This record gives sequence, structure tokens and C-alpha cells, in this order.
Amino acid sequence: MRSAPPSPLAPPAAELSWLDLAESLAEEFARHAARLDETAELPSDNLRRLHEAGFDTAWLPAEHGGQGLSWVTFGAVLTTLARACPSTATIWLMHLGAAYGLVHMSDDANSRFFAAELAAGKRFANALSEPTGGNLFLLPSQAARPVADGFVLDGAKRFVSGCEAADYLLVNALVDDVPAFFGITPDDTLTLVPIWDSVGLRATRSQLITFNSTLLPAGRRCVRLTDEPNPIPVGLPFLSLGVAEAALEALRAHATSRIIPTTGEPLAGMQWVQFATATEYVKLRAATLLAGQTAWLADQRSPLTNPSSLEAKLLANEVAKDVAALGVKVGGGSGFLRSSPIQRHFRDAQAGALMAYSAEVCQAEIGKGLLAP
Repeated sequence: MRSAPPSPLAPPAAELSWLDLAESLAEEFARHAARLDETAELPSDNLRRLHEAGFDTAWLPAEHGGQGLSWVTFGAVLTTLARACPSTATIWLMHLGAAYGLVHMSDDANSRFFAAELAAGKRFANALSEPTGGNLFLLPSQAARPVADGFVLDGAKRFVSGCEAADYLLVNALVDDVPAFFGITPDDTLTLVPIWDSVGLRATRSQLITFNSTLLPAGRRCVRLTDEPNPIPVGLPFLSLGVAEAALEALRAHATSRIIPTTGEPLAGMQWVQFATATEYVKLRAATLLAGQTAWLADQRSPLTNPSSLEAKLLANEVAKDVAALGVKVGGGSGFLRSSPIQRHFRDAQAGALMAYSAEVCQAEIGKGLLAP
């Protein structure tokens, strides 16, 4: 497929080796993506290899044992992984979001502890979204009651990606009517409800967790506000971009190899296929540049990072769905077959727009800002 021209938002030259390493790992991940999708099996080997290659800590600052890599490089790496196996990329992103959040929001002792645990290969997961909370995952409605050693939570959290392998959970709850965040170790007061049978991203195994008088230790409460970027809002657009790139490649492969019996020409020679593919390619280029700008703003620690991330996520989500839908249209009946990657990319593409903040919430926030008096 035609390569995009160089971008002014490309990763720094000194960090390109990380992208090369991600490409190498992604080649192997792609070979197992269809099997993981079919079995809904947690991609534990992929996650282990990412850790062993140093990706888990690479974006932490040096004082926490990291490399302090740029967020522009992070976006490029995440796109590469999502193009190969979006379930792996999603779990890895959520793992980093929880771990980096605990490192940056905790007191000095807990920051050092969680950074060391991350470096040791421990797994982290976000337990933030409530069944009745919609997209307001940072604004919990479930209140924790005070006890001697902290607070006790009864309730539930949903869409906890990779929870079955998590050593630590980032959990939120209302404390004195104010959202509070804690890093907890799963114990027998937690119950995983096996409800995960999704359309796409099946290997994320994002289960529901119930909390039954679970202790939120006072000593593990997050006490800091931070202006450090979190991987999740920066990274979510790049998940959809990776899916879109994979869907476009599958479309190209089918269109160039499928011969029309009546003409003896490949499907790619039909003008409507060319026109539609060109439109989606240009939209994908635009979404990639907008996501790259968001990552660049994160590197500048700009207050515009979060507004830009909503715009980038909205566009990337829609582009992924549009490219995948065109793939189904071009693929025809053969695109529905289990052996075709087209149907898998179509299913995976639906997930991004549902992840908080959903496409509708992004639209509402962007529109509200534009139309404010």
C-alpha cells in the first residue's frame, strides 16, 4: 500500500529504535491475533514480551526508573501494536494508564513502590467505570464508608481489561462526597463476573468486578494532583488508528487479489472502489495527524492536550468504523467468513467509539466548547 509522506510529528530520531522493536514484536503478535480473537484468550505472552522489551517503564521519567520517551513515540508504538493485535494494545494501554496514574498521583513512598512493581513485571488494571456511571469513569457515584484502616467499598466496576491477571487495581470511590483514588491489591472480597462475550476486542477479557466490603487502604490513597500526561487519553486515538490501518490493508489485499469473472480484472480496478478507498485513506491521514498533534501537546505539557485528545479520539473512532465498513462492502460475502480478517477488523473497530469518553460524549464536550457564549 502507498506510504504516507513523512510527518512533522514523527518520533525523535533517537527513539526510532523503540519503534523498530515494536514493529518486530508486532509481526509475531499479528500471527496470533485471529486465534486470540476466536478463543477470547488473554494475550499473556504478548504482554510479557512487551514488558521484557522494556516498554512498560519506557515512558516513566528517569526518577522513576524510566526512559522518559516522548508521547509522539508512544503514539507510533501503540498504533503499530494495535494494527497487529488491538486486544494486546488495549490491555497494555490500560495497564500503563493504571500504573502511571498510581506512580504520579501517590505520595513518594507509594510512587517508588508502584514504579518498582511495574519494573518487576507486575500487572495493573483500571477499575473505574461503574455499571450505572456511563462515561463518567472519573466521577464515581459509589461511596466508600470509613473504617479504622481506610474505607470500605461495596459496589461494582465494569470493563476492567486484563483484570484476571492484575496484581494491582486503580479504584475510585466517593469519600466525603469527593472522588478519591486508591491502589489496591485484589483479594477474596473481589468477585469477577464472567460476562465478557463481546463483538470485538475479545481477548481483552474486560470483565465486571464486584466489591464486597473491600478495603481501600488509607495508606494507598492517591494524594497528589499531577500535570503529567496519562497514557490513556493520549493513547486512545492511536488504538483506533491501528485498527483502521489494519482494515485498510485487508481491503487493499482483497481488492487487488479478487478477480472479477466477467472482466478478468481485479476488483481494485473498479472506479467506485478507488474513489471510496481514496476518501477513507485521506480521512485516516487527517486522523493520524490530529492524534500526532495531541501527542506533541502532551510532550509540551500543554493544557490543550485533553481538549485535543477528545477531538483526536472522536475522529479516529469514526474513521476506524468507516474504513472497516468499506472493507466489508468491498469484501462482499467472503469478508464475512471466519478466515477473513475483514470481519474481525469490522468488529474491533466498533469498540473505540464506545470506550470512555464515547464518541457522543466527545461530541457533546467539543460542541459545548465551540458554542459557549
